[in-house]
Amino acid sequence: MTSAQTSMTPGRGVRPTQNVRSAELTTTTAARLSRTGLDRRRLLTGAGAAAALAFTMNLPAAGTASAAELDARRIAEDPFTLGVASGDPLPGSVLIWTRLAPRPYEPGGGLPADRVQVSWELAHDEGFRRVARRGSVTAHAEFAHSVRADVQGLDPGRAYYYRFRTGSWTSPAGRTRTAPAAGTRNSSLTLAAVSCQAYHDGYFTALRHLAAEDVDVVLHLGDYLYEYAVTATGGARAYTDRRLPAHYNRETLTLEDYRLRYGLYKSDPDLRAAHAAHPFVVTWDDHEAENNYAGGIPENDVTPEEFLLRRAAAYRAYWENQPLRTPQRPTGPDMRLYRRLTFGRLAQFDILDTRQYRSDQAYGDGWRTPGPESENPARTITGAAQERWLTDGWRASDATWNVVPQQVTFAQRRDVPTAAYKFSMDAWDGYPASRQRVLAGAESAGVENLMVLTGDVHVAYAFDLKKDFDDPTSRTVGTEIVTTSVSSGKDGAERPANWQNQTRANPHMKHYDGRRGYTVVTLTEKQARADFRTVPAVTTPGAPVSTAASFVTEAGNPGLKPG
Repeated sequence: MTSAQTSMTPGRGVRPTQNVRSAELTTTTAARLSRTGLDRRRLLTGAGAAAALAFTMNLPAAGTASAAELDARRIAEDPFTLGVASGDPLPGSVLIWTRLAPRPYEPGGGLPADRVQVSWELAHDEGFRRVARRGSVTAHAEFAHSVRADVQGLDPGRAYYYRFRTGSWTSPAGRTRTAPAAGTRNSSLTLAAVSCQAYHDGYFTALRHLAAEDVDVVLHLGDYLYEYAVTATGGARAYTDRRLPAHYNRETLTLEDYRLRYGLYKSDPDLRAAHAAHPFVVTWDDHEAENNYAGGIPENDVTPEEFLLRRAAAYRAYWENQPLRTPQRPTGPDMRLYRRLTFGRLAQFDILDTRQYRSDQAYGDGWRTPGPESENPARTITGAAQERWLTDGWRASDATWNVVPQQVTFAQRRDVPTAAYKFSMDAWDGYPASRQRVLAGAESAGVENLMVLTGDVHVAYAFDLKKDFDDPTSRTVGTEIVTTSVSSGKDGAERPANWQNQTRANPHMKHYDGRRGYTVVTLTEKQARADFRTVPAVTTPGAPVSTAASFVTEAGNPGLKPG
C-alpha cells in the first residue's frame, strides 16, 4: 500500500506511479504461454487455467537421476552473492537458506539448468571448530538454485553459526538462534519489526543498523520487495558508479521477473547483513505480488486467470528466496503462510496473512467514508479458516504475551477530527466486522496481553487497542506497534502533513513519526517495551540511527505509557 502520508490510495486499475494497461499484461502472458506450449484460449477456461498454473510452476522430478548434475568445481565465480539467511526458529531446529547465483542480475543467476550439490554445516562457534550438525542438499534449477536445510537436533534457546559450500566456494557465515523450549519460563525476548523496503526509494541503511542490534529474532511484516520499475541508476539511490540492467526498468509480471527482482534486492549488502545476523520470521503484504490486490482480485484490469498466473509466479519466487520450510511451499497460486511459533512461556507468535484470503476492498479501495458495504458483517480480511485458527490458538496458549505479526493497520484510524472522517479501505478499518470478531475471540480466549505488530504504512504508530474505538473511555484490550518503512516513501519527515489531523482524530494513537527505520520490542514477564529507531535519510547512504521514542505496556494492564 502507499504511505500514510498520501491522502488517497489508488482504486482498482490505477497505480500511483505505474499504470500497466491490460493489453500489456495480456501480451506478456500470451508470450509466456506460447513459450510453455499453452495458448490463451485454453487459459480462459477453468481447466485451462489450472493446467497453465501447474505447467508454469514445474517442480523437480521426484528423483534426481533424470536431471543433469553440474560439477560444482566448474563454477568459476562466487555463487553466494545473495548471502545466507535463517528463519522460523523452533526449540530444536532452525531453517537455513541460501541461493546460488554467481550473476544475480542475469536470468538463471548465471548457472545452467542443472542441479548442484551444496553442503552445509552449523557450529557452536564462529570459527566452526565445534560443528554441531552438517549435511548436504540439492540446489535445483526449478527452484532458482535456492537451497534450504531444516537443521534438527539442536539445543533450545542458544546461538549457532552456519555456512554453505559448493565446489571451491564457501558462503559468508550466518548467526542464528533456536527458540526456548516449550514451557520454559524465559525471562526476556527481544525482537525487531521491519517492513516496506522499496529499493528504488533509497538505501537500506536501517537494516545495516539492525544487523548490529542485539535481538533474538526479526519479524519482517511485508513488502520485502516492490513490483515497480527500477531505473538504471537505482531510482532515488541515484547511482553514479554502476548501471542496473534494463530488465529491472519494468514492472514484475513473470516468474523470471520476480526471481530477478529478488536477485537485485538480496544483492544489497545491508539486507544481506541483517539476514546473516539474525533469524527472520517473514510474512508478505501486497507488493511481493501486486499493489493492493485482494485475494484473487487484482488491482489492474486483467482477467482473474491472468492474475492467478502472476500470483503463482510471485508466491513461488517468494518461497524460493525466503527462509521458509517445505510446508510453506506454494501450490500454484496458493501458499499457506500463516503459522504459529512459540518462545517458551513468554511469547506466542501468530503470524497472519491478511492479503491472500481477504474480501475485495469496499467502495473501490482508497480512503472512503464508511458505510453498509465496508461494514457488511460477511466481509473478512483473514478468511474464515485463518480466523478460527487464530482464536483456537489463543485458547490453547499459555504465553504471557500473545503477539500477532501482520500487515495492515489494525486500530481504527480516522483521517480528520471531524464528522466527515474517512477510513483506509485497505486496512482493518475497511473490515470492521472482521476486526471485532478477532477482538472478541481474544476476549473469549482470556488473552490478557495482546500485541499486534504491523507494517505497510511507511510511518511509525503506537496505538492502544480499544474494546470500542468510537468511545475513547472504552476499555483498552491490547497494544498495536506499527513499524515504519526501511526505505519506502524516501526520507520521510518526523511530522508528516497529516500529523495534526490524525493525532487529534485518534486519541488512542500515542505516537506518530514519519521517518524511516525499524522497531525493537523487548518482552519480559512484567512489561513490553517498544523502541522506535529512526534514520534521518535513506536517499543518501550511511545515516546514523537514533531512538525517536519509547513506550511500555505492563503485563496484565494494557495501555501504552512513555518509556
